[in-house]
Amino acid sequence: MTRNIFQTEQPVVLEGYQAVMKASKFGFSLKALVDESMADKLDSDRIESLKWAESKLKNPKRSTLRPEPWEEVSDGVFTIKFSWNEDNKPPIVDTKGTPVTDENVPVYSGSRVKLAFYQKPYILKDGVTYGTSLKLLGVQLVSLNGAAGVDTGDMSTEDVAQLFGSTEGFTAGEPNVTPVVEEDNDDTDF
Repeated sequence: MTRNIFQTEQPVVLEGYQAVMKASKFGFSLKALVDESMADKLDSDRIESLKWAESKLKNPKRSTLRPEPWEEVSDGVFTIKFSWNEDNKPPIVDTKGTPVTDENVPVYSGSRVKLAFYQKPYILKDGVTYGTSLKLLGVQLVSLNGAAGVDTGDMSTEDVAQLFGSTEGFTAGEPNVTPVVEEDNDDTDF
């Protein structure tokens, strides 16, 4: 079975709670919004992965298929989810390919990133429950939203930097903070 690497060509927006740079009590996690074309590519790839998993099941007739690791949240917009621990933390780089290691970098919901990942089939220890999960290979930080309130395979930080190339935006040594402009919603009509 071949491993297809998926890469977001354009930056995607992070949605919801993020634990990218610093682990929460549940480990690291990332949730991003992708378009329907990415979900279609993942659907096609999932078919091959599930065939492999089905060939390894104890009793395929009594098996339980888990849902996809992506979910449609609005018309043509899907969330994809990743989780990992310290042992398989993916490399994270800025727009110039410099590794970002400072765990205080504010990678929150609304930040824009490029992602590289693959889909991996699994079978739980019960031998009958199976599905696929998404494994993050690398993250490129494009822009950060400072308003707070994976099996990495054999890719190194340099490989991830080369995969994404250079883009305008966040640089680890020179943050380009853009002030958030809030609308004045003075609703005094009681």
